[in-house]
Parts: sequence; structure tokens; C-alpha cells
Amino acid sequence: MNLDGSAQDPEKREYSSVCVGREDYIKKSERMTAVVHDREVVIFYHKGEYHAMDIRCYHSGGPLHLGDIEDFDGRPCIVCPWHKYKITLATGEGLYQSINPKDPSAKPKWCSKGVKQRIHTVTVDNGNIYVTLSSEPFKCDSDFYATGDFKVIKSSS
Repeated sequence: MNLDGSAQDPEKREYSSVCVGREDYIKKSERMTAVVHDREVVIFYHKGEYHAMDIRCYHSGGPLHLGDIEDFDGRPCIVCPWHKYKITLATGEGLYQSINPKDPSAKPKWCSKGVKQRIHTVTVDNGNIYVTLSSEPFKCDSDFYATGDFKVIKSSS
């Protein structure tokens, strides 16, 4: 229910911005976790930019908020602490190194598995950090751990 007593459209609510904390806090800690409309997310502050994504790794549900941020091929990535999967902060792509086994002089190169981790929008207003959940209609691998039986935070409904 809204303050005026009218029922709120649940789909609209799911994509509304939620204040998750203060800018000065995340700049000091460089990361924070939050629950946005029953979905656990991690927010990173890295090199002057904010990034938000599902908190559980798409591969096996690892805790991304405990991972290290490293650059691979010029792209900042969170490295899952469980199996070392590399996920770009900006796009949620899974990265891996590839090499042509038939070419003995070939050097490994970084390749994309495509978007695997759902990325959410971060905005700053008057020192407050807001997260808006992704409304992208595609199925993302990290959805498996953010919804259903594997969801850590259970909805009260």
C-alpha cells in the first residue's frame, strides 16, 4: 500500500530506486551489500565509479562481496573467491583465457562468455546511494542464485 492507501503495482515497485547507504561510507569501504526489493546485491566503488550486481556468483553461488577486484585485459573484474571466476564490473560478462593449442607460439587472450552476472544501476543523489534493479528481460545465469530456492533472503510474502 502507498501512503495514500492505494495498492502499489508490484512490477513498478521492483524497479524503483532504493536508498542503500551514504556515499562517504562506500567510498571508505569500497564495497557494501544491500537488499533491494528482496534481491541481494553488492555495490562496489572502484576508481571513481559505482557498480552493482547480484551478490552471488553465477557459477556456483560464491560470495562476490568477499572477492578481490583485478584488471583483466584492461577491464576491472570481481574475482569470485570460491572458484576464481572473473566477472566484469561494468557489464557482468564472464571472462576466460583462451589459446589456440595448434599454434605453439600463440599467446593466451581474454575472451568473453557473454553476460553472466546481472548488473544493476547505481545513482548518487545528495550523498545518498541508490540502486535500481535491472529490468532487462533476458535470462541471466546469476538469476538462479538470486531467486527461488537458492535465494538467501526470503521474501515475507
